[in-house]
Amino acid sequence: MSEKDARKSSAASENSGVYQAGPGDLIWSLWAVWVIILFIVTMLLFFIPFLLFSYFRKDPQRATNFVRLSRIWMRVFLTLAGCPLKVKGREHFQKGETYIVLCNHNALLDVPVSTPFIPGGNKTIAKVEMARIPLFGMMYRTGSVLVDRKDEASRRDSFVKMKEVLDMGLHMCLYPEGTRNKTGDPLKSFHDGAFRLAISTGKAIIPAVIFNTRKVLPVQKPFFLRPLPLYMHFLDPILIQPGDTVESLKQKVFRIMWDYYTANAADPR
Repeated sequence: MSEKDARKSSAASENSGVYQAGPGDLIWSLWAVWVIILFIVTMLLFFIPFLLFSYFRKDPQRATNFVRLSRIWMRVFLTLAGCPLKVKGREHFQKGETYIVLCNHNALLDVPVSTPFIPGGNKTIAKVEMARIPLFGMMYRTGSVLVDRKDEASRRDSFVKMKEVLDMGLHMCLYPEGTRNKTGDPLKSFHDGAFRLAISTGKAIIPAVIFNTRKVLPVQKPFFLRPLPLYMHFLDPILIQPGDTVESLKQKVFRIMWDYYTANAADPR
């Protein structure tokens, strides 16, 4: 099935991410307030060990320590938020290898779910605007390759920096959909960047499929958080083969992630 064919499929899309309005809406709006407060409080508590053990180090140790600390922070935060995370497929990461990890992107929760729980040090691609937020921006910069999507020079520079991340022994985490998937489909069209990076470096791709974040944060409800368990499954590595092109690799990964998502969305446990 090609990406175009997959888009026409009505197979399944986790109920299209639609959450029907009900009497519990006020409760989940209040729960969203609690989660925002929880995030701020836990971030402030995390900030001190972040300064002590990560911020003033040099990469790759800086990023590796940041991921280790973030994993503890997010375990606490997600559990208290009512969204405990279960991860499958860590065994696909071979010691001494670095990978390009590609995640689906349905909600703001995808970033704190994905990068801290990738086995080993890693960085993600991130919008430069978020780095301007006081305190949070310091952590955001530490775990990211920043890019200004409106600036062609910045996009070119970010590609070079992503290669440097892989060269220093860190994984690179990317969201090939580019922005959050607000459609009713399991995935929206992939951009080329992640696959150009894979072809250029020869690094294997590990698809990562995240479940339930669109149910926790429904796209049509701007101030709403419904606590549910979250799941992230790492799939088999996809090795770069002779003759692979950006387009063929993109279609291959899209098909694998689409099929896995539709097959497991109903019960990702």
